[in-house]
Amino acid sequence: MRFFAKAFATFLIPLFLFSAASSAQDEKPDPTHANVSYGFHQRHVFDIWLTDSKDGKPTPLVIYIHGGGFRQGDKDTIQVDSIKQFQNAGFSVAAIHYRLSDAGPYPIMMQDAARCLQTIRSRSKEWNLDTNRVACYGGSAGAGISLWLGFHDDLADPHSKDPIARQSTRITAAATINGQATYDLRTFREWFEIPELKNHEALYPFYDVKAESDWNTDRVKSLMKDASAITHLSRDDPPVYMTYRRGNVPVNVETAEGIWVHHVKLGLKLQEAMGKLGLECVVHSPDHPNNKYGSLEAFLIAKLSG
Repeated sequence: MRFFAKAFATFLIPLFLFSAASSAQDEKPDPTHANVSYGFHQRHVFDIWLTDSKDGKPTPLVIYIHGGGFRQGDKDTIQVDSIKQFQNAGFSVAAIHYRLSDAGPYPIMMQDAARCLQTIRSRSKEWNLDTNRVACYGGSAGAGISLWLGFHDDLADPHSKDPIARQSTRITAAATINGQATYDLRTFREWFEIPELKNHEALYPFYDVKAESDWNTDRVKSLMKDASAITHLSRDDPPVYMTYRRGNVPVNVETAEGIWVHHVKLGLKLQEAMGKLGLECVVHSPDHPNNKYGSLEAFLIAKLSG
């Protein structure tokens, strides 16, 4: 009898979790516009929740960029509570898709996010958006893309015949969850002081690496440097908020790649670099709490409200 009770409970627990997740998902407001196209690929789409402005002025915009190691992920993973917090603050919200590494290596992911941002900006009058107050945030790969957009020089081409390409790709603030300031194996090894550290498996298709010897080629070295947001850091870059689920746990050559690639040290190293330039970079983790803003959402609301 005890066996059946245990089995029944085992069945009920995932069923309960599924029901709770479904309920939370059901609470998510429908986008004002869903699966809006910004390109030729099936993943060149975004959702946008437009928020009515009380005074008629254009609303700030927050863009969510999903994670998934550049190999998977979905814009639907945007959290209901985050949408509500941003909309309650008077902000509009977007969640985007981008091509994954099965469609091609870096830089297509970052280029897609930039093009999506430009597309949304090109419709700012139609959607009553403030193009001067735009923030990006996301977890893991979405964090890396958000930082890359935040630090990279403007990709706008003012002389282009394409009106979307003339739009700016610069943003006001960026926020990350378990984010990486670098995707360079050499930098990972230096920061963790582990010369033998092996690269994360997701970065093989990200750089189209077929053999271990490829990591030493000029092509891959150049891509690793360019893909790393910290490479593009300069004094005119926006403030950043970085939150991590784990503390500053020890890392060695045997540490699971999922731990070190989401390690708080990656945020602390960026904080150090930004601090030298007089830029704000807030890092929050269990053993490195920061209570100035309280949350990622509160940080972005503060930066876009100013």
